[in-house]
Amino acid sequence: MKDTVLFDLGNTLVYYFERHEFPKILKQAVTEVQNYLHKKGLLHVSSDVMWSKVMEENYEACDYRIRPLEERLIRIFQMDDLAQSSEVVKNMCRCFMKPIFVRSHLYEDTLPTLKQLKSEDYKIGIVSNTTWGSPAFLWHEEIERLGLSKYTDATVFCRDVGWRKPARQIFEYTLEKLQALPQNCVFVGDDPRWDLTGPRNVGITPIIIDRKAIMPQAKETNQISNLHELINKLKIL
Repeated sequence: MKDTVLFDLGNTLVYYFERHEFPKILKQAVTEVQNYLHKKGLLHVSSDVMWSKVMEENYEACDYRIRPLEERLIRIFQMDDLAQSSEVVKNMCRCFMKPIFVRSHLYEDTLPTLKQLKSEDYKIGIVSNTTWGSPAFLWHEEIERLGLSKYTDATVFCRDVGWRKPARQIFEYTLEKLQALPQNCVFVGDDPRWDLTGPRNVGITPIIIDRKAIMPQAKETNQISNLHELINKLKIL
């Protein structure tokens, strides 16, 4: 009997951007930081060097360890003299995330599904990676802003743990936080790269949401086309 439902955030509960849009959004995000530093009189790197460094930093670790946004921005803007905990670096991160957060909106099926799950006494969690290793505190603020926190029993971002999906550590941490058994848990996500092997490796049943009907059906994979289908899916798992 399933009693716990974990959700990915981006493109599962909330729309942010499609994968092919990220290069454009990355440019906007870095430009926001550049403009902030220029206004503060703290911009000491040329545009050519800056964009070259951006390309060098545009990857994630093969072992799924976090590469924090703060460290990337310090290297890009050659600001080694600033402590990562400084207010300037926090503001740089806020500027970086601005073009991403401004695009966000809840899917029409998100709140009705969460409300129904809550009414049926399911434990509900969010387990999500963050863009470019951005700080968890910004994403926890985002959860509050979107009104999702009232429906969730735990919200865990990769920066809370130090590992990105599909690393097992982020799922194990969430299970412990919820006091949930993996065999009683499902994970709903939109990206097979992160949202299949990760849950399976710790005994959680994965469900892929394919809102645009662009993924091939696989016999061994549970798939839904929207969150309205989730409740019925849970009853047969």
